[in-house]
Amino acid sequence: MSCTRSQAREQTRKGGRSRWVAGGFALLCAVALGAAALSAPEHLMVPDMARAYAGPFLMPPFGADQRGRALLEYAEQGASVVAMPSVVAGLTVMAFAVLGGLMSCLATGWTNTLIQGFGEIVGALPRMLVVLVVALVIPKDARGLLPLALTWAFLAAPGAMDEAAAVSERLGGTRFVEALRAHGYGRPRIFGWHVVALNLRPVVVRQGAEVMMQVVFLEIALSYLAVADDQPSFTHADSLMSWADLLNLGYPSLVLDVPTTHALVLGLALIGSVALVAFSLGVAARAR
Repeated sequence: MSCTRSQAREQTRKGGRSRWVAGGFALLCAVALGAAALSAPEHLMVPDMARAYAGPFLMPPFGADQRGRALLEYAEQGASVVAMPSVVAGLTVMAFAVLGGLMSCLATGWTNTLIQGFGEIVGALPRMLVVLVVALVIPKDARGLLPLALTWAFLAAPGAMDEAAAVSERLGGTRFVEALRAHGYGRPRIFGWHVVALNLRPVVVRQGAEVMMQVVFLEIALSYLAVADDQPSFTHADSLMSWADLLNLGYPSLVLDVPTTHALVLGLALIGSVALVAFSLGVAARAR
């Protein structure tokens, strides 16, 4: 028995360390991306053909494009495009998830019908098609990533609400709330601490982090299509560069003798960092 208890305590300590490490890594990456977004220039530097295709060693830290402009500015402008809309979309989905979990704890006939109807109607809509329709409807002078990110978050909300509601139901739903009330706890502590912070937190944070990542991937996909077709972007002004421009600049190096591999590596590294942040947030928010 004592051996089993010691093993359980050791597993708990290891789990706690992994959550702290994951949370610290996510915070570090988020701060780096936020700093890049805040320091992004309005326009790229003046071309310098003497530095065309310069590598990271000749033009630190990431090298230059075909016109001698620093790829660092590409990364910064791309971060400024996705930073705020992705965070807003993630927080929106988290709010919907919390609402779904709390409504399950206060379930009545009409609330269950409302949640089910909302999930069936919105969940049946094809996300990418709806986003493209919204992108085409928005006037050209008002185009940006934020409306598309909010549309994506709204379409993703039913899944987050269903998962949070399932967690609340496993807790016991209204019976769990009534049991805590019988112990003398008030509503703020019951719903804010016991329901949301202790039990819904893993689902809420993971859903928000996944939607943040999806919005970044959505922006890259739409921008890449626009760059490939030489069309104005749906997600940002023409004066800004997206991380998709790094991929577009770098991929010819895979099939042609073009020295742009460093641009492709940078673009893939930025995308990978976003995916790692989303995964790390999910690990950090896991239940104890």
